[in-house]
Amino acid sequence: MEVIRAGASRNLYELQAWVVMPNHVHLLILPHVPMPQVTHWIKGSTAREANQLLGRTGKPFWQHESYDHWVRNEREFQRIVAYIEENPVSAGLAATPDGWPWSSAASAS
Repeated sequence: MEVIRAGASRNLYELQAWVVMPNHVHLLILPHVPMPQVTHWIKGSTAREANQLLGRTGKPFWQHESYDHWVRNEREFQRIVAYIEENPVSAGLAATPDGWPWSSAASAS
């Protein structure tokens, strides 16, 4: 979560919504730099830290793929925020969006 917030502090993007799940991450951002730069910075920073914690070297942590999507209007924006923040509830990890501490829903409450 610190890296996600740090990207906003470094002015790489404006952070709109986010959730860290056990096996994936969702971000809704307004990028200020090209998306490959954003994903490279996030994946590089988090992979180094995760591999250190796991005592691993020379092994990839993240898959090479990522998915991005242009948000075209306010209705779609709100739908995506809800999808991101409801993800832990849909996965059975929390009863309510704000009950999952690793998300923008919990940060807002």
